[in-house]
Amino acid sequence: MAKRDFYEVLGCDKAADDATLKSAYRKLAMQLHPDRNPGNADAEHSFKELNEAYDTLKDPQKRGAYDRFGHAAFEGGQRPGPGFGPDFSASMSDIFDDIFGDFVGGRRGQGGAQTKLRGSDLRYNLEIALEEAFEGQTVEIDVPTLVACETCDSTGAKPGTGATTCRTCNGHGKVRAAQGFFTIERTCPVCQGRGQTMDNPCTDCGGQGRKRESRKLSVDVPSGIEDGTRIRLANEGEAGLRGGPPGDLYIFVSIKPHDLFQRDGADLYARVPIAMVTAALGGEFEMPMLDAARAKVKVPPGTQPGQRVRLKGRGMPVLRSKDIGDLYVQLDVETPQNLTRRQRDLLEEFERISGKESSPSSEGFFSKLKNLFEG
Repeated sequence: MAKRDFYEVLGCDKAADDATLKSAYRKLAMQLHPDRNPGNADAEHSFKELNEAYDTLKDPQKRGAYDRFGHAAFEGGQRPGPGFGPDFSASMSDIFDDIFGDFVGGRRGQGGAQTKLRGSDLRYNLEIALEEAFEGQTVEIDVPTLVACETCDSTGAKPGTGATTCRTCNGHGKVRAAQGFFTIERTCPVCQGRGQTMDNPCTDCGGQGRKRESRKLSVDVPSGIEDGTRIRLANEGEAGLRGGPPGDLYIFVSIKPHDLFQRDGADLYARVPIAMVTAALGGEFEMPMLDAARAKVKVPPGTQPGQRVRLKGRGMPVLRSKDIGDLYVQLDVETPQNLTRRQRDLLEEFERISGKESSPSSEGFFSKLKNLFEG
């Protein structure tokens, strides 16, 4: 059987560039691989034919000879056996990189290993008072982190020395080992993927290009910030490895419980006990606010237990807005205790002269009970 044209096998024309040939090869190789077509002799034949075509056309010298003389350029034993020549492992490794690269540490970098690695992100838990959340302010924090080493200027090498290309991986940061049809790529155990080694590492940072310190940072806490808010400070995380970019710092804000106020969004709630006489006759009292001012709370006559008084605009500021929430004061009527004889006499007198108008709810309720039992 006459051999098919190699360009036809790959589905490309003669003007196709190397990237187009490689893309076509990878696509067809994944479709025709024996592992995906067990027992399919046609697929196995096509797979070998595909590798023979790509092994020829990816090499500039072989491709030039094939373009001039066709298959005759490799007759007489000059060409390796079909399908599994010396470049087969490299070709299949490219496919393996595309499919499984993320599981074995990523693809190879262009022109060698990536030696500058980004630093890790950091988390800092910041607890503030409700008054601080109301006003907003700048808070100073101490963050233990890894900072760039000034001694070696983040290179990791002792001043006056430098790094050399790793002899194990030749600067790629990866080493390969053949396993059957595949070539497995893993991180170089000597340079740990950096592609370089240092004979004289910096004594201050141990060759890392960074060292652990505690940094003081200023954090702007905006007015109206809510519990659980996350603040991101870009590039304030750990310094990158050997001059790599730093990570970010994430500050998680929590608000301490307040002795008087409870917060729900922009609204504040408070429970205030008042005397029975004040609830009956009405009155007023002052409450301290979060801004250190005082607000007058008016108690209407005949206030019932649990009744709320709304103070408009005396709540929390809304984050990044001019709006302000409200304050709701719940009035808890306190029943008199530890009465003197004179007080008891006055209350008994009050009870004797009171009618249905003084306690309409209780009078109506007990009338219903009486009718229920007598009926």
